Amino acid sequence: MASVDCREITVGYDDEGSGEPLVLVHGHPFDRSMWRPQTEHFGRAGWRVIAPDLRGYGASTVIPGKTPLETFARDLLALLDGLGVDRFALGGLSMGGQIVMECYRLFPERIRGLVLADTFAAAETEEGRTARRDMAARLLREGMAGYAQEVLAKMVSPHTLTHRPEAAAHVLAMMTAAPPEGAAAALRGRAERPDYTQLLSQISVPALVVVGTEDAYTPVSDARDIHARVPDATMAVIEHAAHMPNLERPDEFNAVLAEFLRSLPDRTETAAASG
Repeated sequence: MASVDCREITVGYDDEGSGEPLVLVHGHPFDRSMWRPQTEHFGRAGWRVIAPDLRGYGASTVIPGKTPLETFARDLLALLDGLGVDRFALGGLSMGGQIVMECYRLFPERIRGLVLADTFAAAETEEGRTARRDMAARLLREGMAGYAQEVLAKMVSPHTLTHRPEAAAHVLAMMTAAPPEGAAAALRGRAERPDYTQLLSQISVPALVVVGTEDAYTPVSDARDIHARVPDATMAVIEHAAHMPNLERPDEFNAVLAEFLRSLPDRTETAAASG
């Protein structure tokens, strides 16, 4: 793991392999280690895989208050500029998928392809905004442990709990270790996130939409909606997985992602098209 100063924070990140860059953005309340099956696999398979800790999580600086998705996206851009990464494939899961959409809104010319895993594009409802703010207050008051235990059975499927307990334990450990101040700031920011549904129809690069069959947070219907709106999108549904298919079913997830990455146009073609 390396770290670098970006804007007003220090960002911890993994940077493995060599070749075309693949950037992976974790969700809430996780850290870059959720992508370990992908950084290891694709780092050996001819890709340079960069997986940062978002501000407020993992080894990156915690800034209390409220962190909008735009702030996460600009942190990511600053990191990639510092690493000399120009164009890249970009993927994210859950909140990470919403950060990916925000990145496309801000700097589409840098992106060769998008991976949107277990995420959704609509703005938060009024009820949802209240729930996120209430949860932020709870995490600051009580810490992460109780929340993590409560949601584990929604983050991963019953199949994962039974047959891959080490994956479930990894998910629980990430959630428990997340700094409450960072998690609360992200929740407050997501409560005010923009509606990305119109943006989806403007995406001009290939996209892969992935979802677990048993995802209760972002069900298959949400993924189908994204898939229908993005002009050049493919969709994959991972069996026996809930909200964390990349960890629950890494072989299946990696196979789908590898096929998508192989299908991306040459970067010189995409650069010419965007120019």
